[in-house]
Amino acid sequence: MPQERSGIATLKGNPITLVGPELKAGDSAPDFTVSKNLLEEVSLKDYAGKIKLISVVPSLDTGVCDAQTRRFNVVADQLGDDVVILTISMDLPFAQERWCGAAGVERVVTLSDHKSSSFGEAYGVLIKELRLDMRSIFVIDKNDKLAYVEYLKEMTEHPNYEDAIAAVKELL
Repeated sequence: MPQERSGIATLKGNPITLVGPELKAGDSAPDFTVSKNLLEEVSLKDYAGKIKLISVVPSLDTGVCDAQTRRFNVVADQLGDDVVILTISMDLPFAQERWCGAAGVERVVTLSDHKSSSFGEAYGVLIKELRLDMRSIFVIDKNDKLAYVEYLKEMTEHPNYEDAIAAVKELL
């Protein structure tokens, strides 16, 4: 049974329960399996040798998630080819593809945790009450160690974009 953490995060002020461990910078990044599209799954190993900025959003179809994903898409060009930016949500791959097309987002890789919530449970961001992943940011170095972790306390708030981007730049 996965660990449950309550009293540490809210949605519009209402307490929510996060499933999985609380990770910290310096920890080994847990493996996970998510959907790239309907038939193809990927894992952490598929991005071996890259610096990975993982931007976790509950759903691309909300204002903060939309802004968060667009923000990282813009900065992706500045970070170069050694960096991959992954946006993970519970949205179905079809919805992610439609959203990216409509938003003109081409540099961020969208991945879906809908099938097994493997990412959410491994990274401690699965919201038990909603079966969504909590807004958070993880920066993983080329050796799959966590260099930066931000768990938001309130789901409707923006992450600290500057600190996350600075953490990536320190690894370049």
